[in-house]
Amino acid sequence: MQVLVLILGIVLLPKACPLKCYNCIPGPSGGCIETKIDCPSSYTQCGSARMNSKMGGLEYKRIWRTCFPPDQCFNGSVNLGFSQAVINIMCCTSDLCNSQDVPDWSISSPNGKKCFQCDEKDCTKTLTCNGTEDYCISAAVNAGGGATTKVKGCASKMICSKPQTAQLSAVIGGEISCCQGDLCNSASSTTAHLLLFVTPLISLVFFS
Repeated sequence: MQVLVLILGIVLLPKACPLKCYNCIPGPSGGCIETKIDCPSSYTQCGSARMNSKMGGLEYKRIWRTCFPPDQCFNGSVNLGFSQAVINIMCCTSDLCNSQDVPDWSISSPNGKKCFQCDEKDCTKTLTCNGTEDYCISAAVNAGGGATTKVKGCASKMICSKPQTAQLSAVIGGEISCCQGDLCNSASSTTAHLLLFVTPLISLVFFS
């Protein structure tokens, strides 16, 4: 009898329905058409995200909404001196709960921590970190033809967490390392063009 009750209970249980989220990922033109999608089973949260970035005195903003796995709901920033990007992803767990955009904000003020940065000539210049950037970051970026270029700067703890560095490493085709402590990302010379890192950094908006 107990076995029969167990079987009936399993059969009569409602099937788990996938989470539904709004989906709007902008293309190169910056616009997108909002749709409703069923999330994959491992994507258990709906999210609204915003990335603000600065490069060469110009500001860029990107907003998107879609399904997210739990380890990609975070906020943080990366500061390379010549370029800075701030990412904020707000998540929720009910159907179509990501209908609102993440509010706009400005890049935070200096926090007193320092890391090495690279410019067109070398990686011995120092950079003052901003906001929650309490780690120093170093990356070897695939520059094509088997060559690599180095970039260094400041990063928030969440940017330096394993899921995020793994995603970014896959995008840039190179290794990323983080450390804590002023100027812990040791200085070394490079002559490569640092703008090679900008496109992969902006591509973070599509990592979901």
